[in-house]
Amino acid sequence: MNYDAILWVSFGGPEKEEDVIPFLENVLRGKNVPRERMLAVAEHYYHFGGKSPINHQNRELIRALEAELAEHGPHLPVYWGNRNWHPLLTDTVAKMKADGVRRALAFATSAYSSYSSCRQYLENIANARAALGEGAPVIDKIRPFYNHPGYIAAMTGQVQQALAQIPAERRIAAHIVYTAHSIPLRMADNCQYTEQLLEASGLVS
Repeated sequence: MNYDAILWVSFGGPEKEEDVIPFLENVLRGKNVPRERMLAVAEHYYHFGGKSPINHQNRELIRALEAELAEHGPHLPVYWGNRNWHPLLTDTVAKMKADGVRRALAFATSAYSSYSSCRQYLENIANARAALGEGAPVIDKIRPFYNHPGYIAAMTGQVQQALAQIPAERRIAAHIVYTAHSIPLRMADNCQYTEQLLEASGLVS
């Protein structure tokens, strides 16, 4: 398959205090969540000045990807669109269409499968394309990368670095705890999120 662009897809996050409430309203749109609960969640963001680290992390990763593509190819432009905050996915896909992109490969920053971390991104992409109508780029999404050798190697490297900071005589007794986002039990019962997390944890050595 020939592609003429890469689409980086992520969740999005606020970058200043004024962003927090509009961001959370985007996240919760259509969901039956009391406003009091939303305001309580907002306090977690305010504690850090209203800024989530996710957009900064995405910019760093995109710069690294662009450098890799420039050095080793294929020489494709990288576009970035978020589900819940700027740059919004619909705006990004519109720019892709305006730039003449015909077919793109989408990478979502969620490693594991669940409705919100996989299928909803497919819906988001489909909705963005539908909003543009005829001429919208075809977008194929890469599979979740929970067991990709590159991901496992990176995680293993991080674990080894952490263990190296523990004195040798204590290292053998150290316990490694793997964590991930919590998801509702109803969602977990209808996806492979838990199984994939356990598999990935078992592959890290």
